[in-house]
Amino acid sequence: MKTINISSPVLGEEEYRAVKSVMDSGQLAQGKLVEEFEKNFAQYTGAKYAIAVNNGTAALYVALLACEVKGNVITTPFTFVATANSILYANSNPRFVDVLGDGNISPLEVSSNLKSANAVMPVHLYGKSAEIKELAEICKNNNLILIEDAAQAHGCKVDGKHVGTFGSAGCFSFYPTKNMTTGEGGIIITNDKEVAEKARLIRNHGQTARYEYKTLGFNFRLTELAAAIGIEQLKKLDKYNLTRRKNATQLNQELENLEWIDLPEIIDSHVFHLYTVRVKSSMRERFLNHLKSKDIIAGVYYPKALYEYDHLKRFKAKCPVTDVLTREVVSIPVHHGLNEHDINRIIEAIKSFKP
Repeated sequence: MKTINISSPVLGEEEYRAVKSVMDSGQLAQGKLVEEFEKNFAQYTGAKYAIAVNNGTAALYVALLACEVKGNVITTPFTFVATANSILYANSNPRFVDVLGDGNISPLEVSSNLKSANAVMPVHLYGKSAEIKELAEICKNNNLILIEDAAQAHGCKVDGKHVGTFGSAGCFSFYPTKNMTTGEGGIIITNDKEVAEKARLIRNHGQTARYEYKTLGFNFRLTELAAAIGIEQLKKLDKYNLTRRKNATQLNQELENLEWIDLPEIIDSHVFHLYTVRVKSSMRERFLNHLKSKDIIAGVYYPKALYEYDHLKRFKAKCPVTDVLTREVVSIPVHHGLNEHDINRIIEAIKSFKP
């Protein structure tokens, strides 16, 4: 019996041909394909500009620098560490505030912690939009910079508008576990020409022309190989997201009568990067082991609040909802590489668990 993994990249003949074409050309470093990928991603999201970089963490870091964020950045402690790390890289401090029951940052908690803050960085967790319209309004009314961490939310929209376009910048990751991939890679989108120009300088050594440097920069360039994959993956993203939503809907329909498990909502602004349920902390380890015994690999995203890690302990905050979620969340395979048989196996395995 094959193992059903929590995530799995899906690459087709189109990606293989695109990569071979790049290899045959001899132009492997950033070039015309990166420009094409940027143009396509900007068009897809409705943003004016897109700046591709080598990973999602670099995208966050570059966005913070390009937006000239200084001081405290309000963000969530219930996410991947790259969110907070990028803030530290930019010589700023994360100010952690609590989340809602779905794991996304609480607008009320943001509003209650505005003193001396310079920016807000929400995460669209698991592929579900944060309360981004409310957060954007808070930032507008308080003269705060809004940078969206959309690393898990490719194709997610709120009222027809893509996440990542509500603030000064939005950042995406193309790691292999994501809804679309370039292998490794990231991208910044923005409607601000000045932010876009700064980001382009920062990602390429601050270079304006060959051996002409305007500012301190880095080598955060994306390769042509990655861009070639990204161009083809972007064409398939909407189809992939539809499959993820279909899988999530089927899981919800089949599991809704189980009293011991809390299921995620099926709403328009959710592209199901992860299908995350909640179970009592006392049974979580048994549940994970039960699924593993059925060759189904689930995951815990995330087992600790960020302020529990040594380099972030000095930013510890009172976040009771976060602390509960770290003990209860379990993410079940939902990705677009699953077929009907896989989904049925997952359903049967969950139903056979004895809480």
